[in-house]
Amino acid sequence: MKPIRLVTRLLTAGLLFASSITAVAQNNVLRVVPQANLTVLDPIWTSAYVTRDHGYLIYDTLFGTDAKGTIKPQMVDKWSTSADQLVWTFTLRPGLAFHDGKPVTSEDVMASILRWSTRDATGVLWRSFFSKFEVVDDKTFRIVYSKPFGLTLEAFGKSSGPCFIMPKRVADTPASEQIKDYTGSGPFIFKSDEYKPGERAVYVRNAKYVPRKEPANGTTGGKNVYVDRLELVIIRDPQTQLNALRAGEVDMIEQPAGEQYATLRAMPDIRLLDMVPSGAMYTLRFNFLNPPFSDVRVRRAAMLALGQEQVLRTQVATPGLFQFCRSLYPCGTQYENSNTGIFTGVANPIAAHKLLEEAGYKGQPVVLMRPTDFAALSKAPLVVKQQLEAAGFTVDLQNMDWQTLLARRAKRQPAAQGGWDAFITFSASADNINPVTMAMMNAAGARGWFGWDDDPTLEGIKRDFAVATSDADRQKFAELAQQRAIETVTHVNLGQFEQPAAIRANITGGVPAGANVFWGIHKGS
Repeated sequence: MKPIRLVTRLLTAGLLFASSITAVAQNNVLRVVPQANLTVLDPIWTSAYVTRDHGYLIYDTLFGTDAKGTIKPQMVDKWSTSADQLVWTFTLRPGLAFHDGKPVTSEDVMASILRWSTRDATGVLWRSFFSKFEVVDDKTFRIVYSKPFGLTLEAFGKSSGPCFIMPKRVADTPASEQIKDYTGSGPFIFKSDEYKPGERAVYVRNAKYVPRKEPANGTTGGKNVYVDRLELVIIRDPQTQLNALRAGEVDMIEQPAGEQYATLRAMPDIRLLDMVPSGAMYTLRFNFLNPPFSDVRVRRAAMLALGQEQVLRTQVATPGLFQFCRSLYPCGTQYENSNTGIFTGVANPIAAHKLLEEAGYKGQPVVLMRPTDFAALSKAPLVVKQQLEAAGFTVDLQNMDWQTLLARRAKRQPAAQGGWDAFITFSASADNINPVTMAMMNAAGARGWFGWDDDPTLEGIKRDFAVATSDADRQKFAELAQQRAIETVTHVNLGQFEQPAAIRANITGGVPAGANVFWGIHKGS
């Protein structure tokens, strides 16, 4: 018996020793339940926020946006413009290097800008002003415009659809294809060998990253990382997410289900943090290529049929976290405008039904996609279905996971051939503050955002906004863009909301920004 007891004691001691090592190590592992499953890893190929947030971990940007919406340099050290505003010269700051140790050069930046500008809404507009690049040296390059583009810094520093800088060999990948090399120069390194779609994505701290010296502020300033490892843990069920947070199995839920906030506020070991304090906006997007929504009268009928209050009360649920907002620009921002014509944000099924009859709608089904595994979006389609049907639409609600929806919305075929007619999404309010940054106002046709609205008039108004030099002129063109967007029904605004992250009390810091970022966070014991 003595040998057995000795082995038992040794095994027990070994387990305790291993457990103590694990406990110490776990103190520097941050586990986060992201808003959705991460399956697309190319932040230029898709506009999905979970992929954008992945991009902010491993890539860097030329400029960023602080908490007040001010554009500040990030990878750029200094810049200047010619007197006629046609030539912009940029110099990169010292210490920039990719994860493979190679320095970031002008060639990398230029290739990255070109790839980004073929897909992003602002990038597409930027490209219509762009003439050529000029290389000064490895760290300095020039952008030459055919005509002044006053939103240059905003284009390279915005939080949504960011111009992430990649190695040239990666950025040379056609924008129609997804990249397969995830080498960046950001504060985290992606562990491709530990990536399991539908289960987890793993990142480790980039020990060689040189942060800026300014305090972190939005996506600007010093991106200091205080944890050794970040794990995005995919948990689809909201109640299971909450149980994992309560048990300490995860440290943060990015977007809890709306009905859970009362419970979360009553938990002493949990705090709420507005990671994206500007909030977000729900919208319904149409496929402009195929009937019935290729007919503007049918789109107008849908707009009249929908009411914000019912959607918000069902989807967000918690009073104080949502607000009615008729303006297509976020309420409380510079270009907010209640001059919205026939759009009231209040459901009017009688007027909608009359317009459907005038359009000759014959009851053909419209495919509305619903993501069942995305708590922040799963209920709104149910309400929209009811409202559309009350106006006379026949709605084919098709359930799928979020990543399937993202893949399907890229298909341009009719719904009967695997395409779609409409879907609901949300975008950060900070991404909708003007007509150039708002994806829903991208009317560039085949080069535009999903739905492929093709409206040269709206694109012309956006160009006028981009070259305007006075606040009064920009205000005028922003209003004209809104009027045109409502007239052609680029989308339907379903209201504003907030969705603070739920975080365990031992997690401190955190940088509110236009995206979910994970630098500046400390994990205590």
